[in-house]
Amino acid sequence: MVIAVPKEIKDHEYRVSLTPEAVRAVVRAGHRVWVEPGAGQGSGYSDEAYLSAGAQLARNRERLFGEADLIVKVKEPLTSEYSLLPKGRTLFTFLHLASDRPLTEALLERDAIAIAYETIQDPDGSLPALRPMSAIAGRMSVLMGAYYLQKIHGGSGVLLPGVPGVPPARVVILGAGTVGTNAAQMAVGLGGQVTLFHREADRIRNLEEAFSGKIALRVSKPELIEQAVLSADLVIGAVLMTGAKAPKLVSRHLVAGMRKGSVIVDVSIDQGGCIETARPTTHSNPVYMVDGVIHYCVANMPGAFPRTATAALVKVTLPYLLKLADKGVVEACRDDDALAKGVNIYKGKVTHPGVAEAHGMKCEEWP
Repeated sequence: MVIAVPKEIKDHEYRVSLTPEAVRAVVRAGHRVWVEPGAGQGSGYSDEAYLSAGAQLARNRERLFGEADLIVKVKEPLTSEYSLLPKGRTLFTFLHLASDRPLTEALLERDAIAIAYETIQDPDGSLPALRPMSAIAGRMSVLMGAYYLQKIHGGSGVLLPGVPGVPPARVVILGAGTVGTNAAQMAVGLGGQVTLFHREADRIRNLEEAFSGKIALRVSKPELIEQAVLSADLVIGAVLMTGAKAPKLVSRHLVAGMRKGSVIVDVSIDQGGCIETARPTTHSNPVYMVDGVIHYCVANMPGAFPRTATAALVKVTLPYLLKLADKGVVEACRDDDALAKGVNIYKGKVTHPGVAEAHGMKCEEWP
C-alpha cells in the first residue's frame, strides 16, 4: 500500500502525521511511504531523516495525493485541498465533521473513506487517539487564559495565582473529560480557584477523591453555571459529545454579563464550541473581544507544541495505521471495533450518527 504524508497547511500547524521512526515501522511492514518535503520540519524532523527511514519524497503535491492508497494527516483537509483528494481513497486524520458541512459534502462527493481520529472509541467509551491532544489542549487552555488576563493583552489584570492577601483568579471549567481534568490540574497547580462542572454525578464523585477537595465540583445545571460564569475571571469550555456538535452551555446574554477583561478559552471549538459567542480563530489571530470579554478559540491548539504533540499522537495512531495498511479498511475495522467507530464516511455514505444528526443527513451502515 502507498501511504501519503502531506505537509499540514492549517495556520501555524507544525505537527506531522508520521515521525521517521513510524515511517520505518510502516516500511518494514512492506508498505511504501511518500512524504511531502518539509512535512516534518516544524516538529524537528528533517527530510533526510525520512529518507533514512525508507520514505520517498514527493515533490509534486498533486501526485502525492493522487497516487496514495491511504492519506494520513493531522488536521482536516482545507478547502484548497478538496480537489486533491482522489476518488474512493482512504483519509485518516482529525476531521470534526459535525461542525464542517462543506468538508462533509466534499468527502461524500469524492466517495472517500474518512476515518476520524477523534471518534475511534474503546469499549469503555474512551477516545485513545483524541486523549493526548486533549491533554495538551487542556493544559494549554490555562496557560493561554493566564496570558490574556494580563492588562497589556486586554485582560482584567488578575494574576492567576494571586499573592498573599490577594485572592487568586476564579477559573470555571465546563466539562470534566480529558480536557477539563487536565485544565483543572494545571489551574490548581498554578494556584487558581477552580470550579469544575460535569453532567455525570458518578464522574464528579470520582474527581472529588482525585482532587482531594482542592477544587469545587458541581453537577452541570444552568443556574449553577450562570452563577459561576458571571463571577469568573477565566472560563474554559471543555465539553465533548463524541462525533457530534458541542451543546451551548453559555449564552450570548450570559457572556454580556461577565466582567470586562475576563477570558474565555473554548477548547470545544473543533466541534462548534460550547460558548454561543465562540468562533474558530487561528494562532496568527488567536483572540477577539465580545462585550469586553476576550475569546481564545484556536482550533488547533496542540500545533503550538508540535514536538510533544506529534510524538504523543503518532504513538497512538501508528498501530491503527498499520492495521489499515496490512488488512485494508473493511477487514481492519471488522477486527477492531474501536477503529470501526472512527469511520465517519464510507464511499458516499455518512456512517457516524453524530455527523448525520448535525447535518440532517441519513446515517447508514457500511460493510
